[in-house]
Parts: sequence; C-alpha cells; structure tokens
Amino acid sequence: MSNLEAVRGLVEPVVDALGLRLYDVDLTGSGRTTVLRVLVDQEGGVDLEAISAAAEAVSAALDHAPAASQPSGPYALEVSSPGLERPLRRPEHYRGAVGAEVSVKTREHDGSAVRRRGVVASAGDDGFELTVDGATEHVGYDRVIQARTVFEWGPAPEPRRSRQGRRKKEVARR
Repeated sequence: MSNLEAVRGLVEPVVDALGLRLYDVDLTGSGRTTVLRVLVDQEGGVDLEAISAAAEAVSAALDHAPAASQPSGPYALEVSSPGLERPLRRPEHYRGAVGAEVSVKTREHDGSAVRRRGVVASAGDDGFELTVDGATEHVGYDRVIQARTVFEWGPAPEPRRSRQGRRKKEVARR
C-alpha cells in the first residue's frame, strides 16, 4: 500500500464522521513545498464551515497517526472542495461525471499527447466512453495524463447603457 493510500485510509473515516465524502487525496511538490491536498464534498456542495471542520479534524487525525499513515517529511495541509472543474483521477470520479463535459489529455500509442473535449457517456473499471462530435471512443484510464470536468459559464450579459446615454437618446427624440 502506498503512503498516499495509507493517508486516504486514515482520512476517509474522519471526513465521513462529519457527514462529508472524501473526493480525493493528493500529494504534490517535495521538501518544504510538499502539499497534502484533501478534497471533500457532499450533496449540494460544501460551505466554509464544513471545510473548516474537516481541516481541523483531518489535521488532528494526522498529528496522532502512526508515521506510516502520514506523508513523509514536512508538508502543508490543504482541505478544500473539488470545485466546479473537478479533477478526474479515479474510476468513481468518471462514474460521477457521466453526462458531463470533460477535458481529457491522453498519451497516444506513438507517445504523443492529445487533448480532447467531450462528454463522458459511461465509465467502468478499466476506462470510460468519451463522446466527441457525435463519435464515441473508449479511453483506458492507463492512457489518461490529466482529466477534469468543464464548467461552462452562461452567455455574457448584454452591456448596460449608462443613464447619460439614455438621456442623450431622449433629448434627440424631442
């Protein structure tokens, strides 16, 4: 079991006890810049109070855990929501993204990297079906370099006219 899986095993029951769901655990950087990122979620999203409670509980659990269940060396703990554009790293992430638009960067058989944007049609244990421009292809998780959901903002609001601009038009009509 990797150290990160041991951290996940320690953190998950702590987060569950708060009524939250552990979305992901990630360790980035090295040395003094190592960050242990714990992403939590719940139905309807998480608020600042839930994030704060999770940070306190996870920090306390890590402080009292055996060394094998902690990141090695110094680290900074970051607890947050996965956000609107969620990283997709585990099969359950892809299953949760069925029907959603995603951006996926894959390693092709010739070694090149290709980025695609499409909709997750289905997801299994070894990969997922990605629909791009009406065509569906199977993408194995072992080929994925990076993937995330894509959040589309609504249309840009129409520019508002200033009061002065309206007055000029009213004067011109008289």
